[in-house]
Amino acid sequence: MWGTIARIVLKFRWILLAVLVLATAVMTYHASKVQLSYEFTRAIPTDNPKYQDYQEFRKLFGEDGNLMVIGVQTKEFFREQFFNDYAALVKDIRKVKAVEDVLSVPASVNLLKDSTSEKLNVFPLFPNRKLSQQELDTAAAAFLNLPFYQGLLYNPETSAWLLGIRINKDVLNSKARNAVVADIVAAGEAFAKKYNVEFHYSGLPLIRTNMATKVASEMQWFLLGSIILSAVILLIFFRSLSAMALSLAVVIIGVIWSLGTIEWFDYRISLLNALIPPLVVVIGIPNCIYFLNKFHTAYNDADPSLGDKERKFKALHMMIERMGVVTLFCNIAAAIGFAVFALTKSAILKEFGIVAGINIMALFFISIIFIPAVLSFLPSPKPRHTKYLDNKWLQSILGKLEVWSLHHQKQIYIVTGIALIVAVAGIFRLRTEGFIVDDLPKTDKIYTDLKFFEKNFKGVMPLEIVVDTKKKNGLRQNPLQHFERIDSISSYIAAQPEMARPLSIVEGLKFARQAYYNGDSTSYGLPNSFDIAFLAQYLGSKGEDSTGKQNTFTKIIRTFMDSSKQRARISVNMADVGTKRLPQIIDSLSQRSAQIFDTAKYSVTFTGTSVTFLEGSAFIINGLKESIAWAFGLIALCMLYLFRSFRILVCSLVPNVIPLIITAGVMGWAGVAIKPSTVLVFSVALGIAIDITIRFLVNYKQELQLSKKTNQEIVVDTIHKTGISIIYTSLVLIAGFVIFCVSDFGGTKALGWLTSLTLVLATLTNLIFLPALLLSLVKK
Repeated sequence: MWGTIARIVLKFRWILLAVLVLATAVMTYHASKVQLSYEFTRAIPTDNPKYQDYQEFRKLFGEDGNLMVIGVQTKEFFREQFFNDYAALVKDIRKVKAVEDVLSVPASVNLLKDSTSEKLNVFPLFPNRKLSQQELDTAAAAFLNLPFYQGLLYNPETSAWLLGIRINKDVLNSKARNAVVADIVAAGEAFAKKYNVEFHYSGLPLIRTNMATKVASEMQWFLLGSIILSAVILLIFFRSLSAMALSLAVVIIGVIWSLGTIEWFDYRISLLNALIPPLVVVIGIPNCIYFLNKFHTAYNDADPSLGDKERKFKALHMMIERMGVVTLFCNIAAAIGFAVFALTKSAILKEFGIVAGINIMALFFISIIFIPAVLSFLPSPKPRHTKYLDNKWLQSILGKLEVWSLHHQKQIYIVTGIALIVAVAGIFRLRTEGFIVDDLPKTDKIYTDLKFFEKNFKGVMPLEIVVDTKKKNGLRQNPLQHFERIDSISSYIAAQPEMARPLSIVEGLKFARQAYYNGDSTSYGLPNSFDIAFLAQYLGSKGEDSTGKQNTFTKIIRTFMDSSKQRARISVNMADVGTKRLPQIIDSLSQRSAQIFDTAKYSVTFTGTSVTFLEGSAFIINGLKESIAWAFGLIALCMLYLFRSFRILVCSLVPNVIPLIITAGVMGWAGVAIKPSTVLVFSVALGIAIDITIRFLVNYKQELQLSKKTNQEIVVDTIHKTGISIIYTSLVLIAGFVIFCVSDFGGTKALGWLTSLTLVLATLTNLIFLPALLLSLVKK
């Protein structure tokens, strides 16, 4: 069959090449339109209850992840010039397009009792003009007498001050957010520079924007770096500019197709699928190496008496016939390693699996069309181009590997056994834990600024609690009873070291009670039965100032009840505690809420970005674990179909399972946690490492069927015939993944060094352990 395919490819090479060029032109058009992803909750499937709870919350109360915060630590905050310029900064930020509201000290308000009208009126604490030092001291004293703002806008113990900026949700999910965040940061930095203070920026809008920008930047550098590195290695191997250019053309076409596929399916570039173009490069180069290696070998073996053109075409025919099936199954195995992610319910994993799987298979068709066609037009290889086939250094290494495989099988098994025992011990040390920003280095400003807010305000990650009374206007009926329960759970939350004081309608009522008792800070507490007369009036008030606009205080309070007065919202800012601690916290809160709220009358839901992140991480990890099992099973079926031998199936899988176990053990001993970015290593490494085994065993099988040599002689021949290309290919793959180690993202860095480690181990097991296993299990 492959002989026929070889004749067709060579006979119709002009037509096939034209079709390839036309398809690449179409993909280039689509690749030019690809966009970045600005979504944040795509890891969870839409039918997941936690996802549905979060969407219901957004429908009732709006976004919870659209607050950007700016913090500064200074004891000069209420100095005349500093404060007036800070107030001007707030006004400038408010003017930035897509900024919906700014919560700040200069915009804070107070409630004052009007005995005549028997109402609570809202007045700004700091008039909207430049203030003298005397005016500022008076206003500051009033502000600091209000417990409502303590822990919300300032921390009196550390002299830290916070400014909150709400950004339009539609802008946050678009490219325009980059400019919005940049304008806010620029305004803040101008102020910070003037007063020689450090501003700290955080919140999900900033984190998401900066992460997306880093993804786009890294993808470009990794893509360029992997291409340059591959070009250098190819030039060293083949000492031919044409061979290097040919290989680079194949992977560049593959990259264009991968980007075009992302846009074709209406996907976006995310942190995960941004890895696909560099992966296409490091997977596509081995195709080129094996094809070129076989072409050069076949050309050298061809009858020298033949004409130069006839000899070249015979070598091309042999290249396609002998390497076509090998490359096909290698690409199928690699594609399976990625495509199994499409079997999960996570949108982001589905996209990665579909795009990666399709384009790795596309690399096979690009290679088998483009490489023979271009080689047929190029001059025949010169002796210096095939000199690498007789590399004495590599032949010496292969000779030593041969000796080990033939004469030290017992030692090989003992060393492998010891390594596996140590690795299994390391696996028991593995932990599953992820953080929202733990993929960033500890010195990155995003990380250090987040820690600033965790230290001074206990964090900025949103957790939302919805208390449902199960009936319309339920909060109006026996309101004091409802609010006492909300206050009780709020007190419990505030006592947790990782959580800030919650905001709810209850805090507004406490503020109103303080005002009712003439601003006495000791009266800041939940209204009792004697204060109930003004409670109903407060809930029914319009909360507007003299201009008819809702004041800042009313805007804050109105966000904590839905329009039907059935549900109350409790908002909590918390630290980035990670996927291990967060379930414990939520479980503790659930148990406490069950004690406070009668389940027959109330339902309490925990949601928000923190919960969806936790659920998304758990979903991705479980999906990746399942995908590894699927990849292993499907690759095993491919091996069984290809070799039709259970013994060779065992020989093909064992050398690839060993590196995965050792890598998992290394992760345990090195303290690398299992999280979405690291568990990806195993499926990727299995799909790529199995290529080495396929190429070795296919050559072994072909020799086994055609040769009259002994099994030992065939194994030795296979080591020397495939060893050079396997070593070259492994070096390219390892170099391609090592480049990920310079990433700013810890997950990408881990993917680089862990995959490289797995590939090194796979190369050793396939050139040492596999031959020993073949000699032990397989007889001619």
